Amino acid sequence: MTITDPPYPRIDDTSLAHLIVEFYAAARVDPLLGPVFQAMVGDGDEEWAAHLRRVHDFWSSVTMGTGRYGGRPMQVHAGIPGLEAQHFQRWLALFAETTGRLFTPPAAAFLRDKAERMGQALQQGIAMARSA
Repeated sequence: MTITDPPYPRIDDTSLAHLIVEFYAAARVDPLLGPVFQAMVGDGDEEWAAHLRRVHDFWSSVTMGTGRYGGRPMQVHAGIPGLEAQHFQRWLALFAETTGRLFTPPAAAFLRDKAERMGQALQQGIAMARSA
């Protein structure tokens, strides 16, 4: 049985794809996050399709252990000029809103926990990279 409509009780490729599309649609137009994404990803459909595929592979690897993502998120994020704590806070708030809308409470909490841990690790890594 394939689950096709939210709220999703489990995390799988279908629910992750929905999360990524919904979240990044909101992030692209967010007053704080949108300009960062436009500068780093661009505004073309092809650039965004490629970005969403990478993000989907990342979340698939993080949540389901698929190993599909082979990138280096720390280096990518450390290379974003002007990326600050406020951007991470807004990203996490928007992510929490989206997961809360699309997933049952246990699945949403699992995703939020993963996102919060990643955000902390990225912020620490960026701080270390900038101080070196």
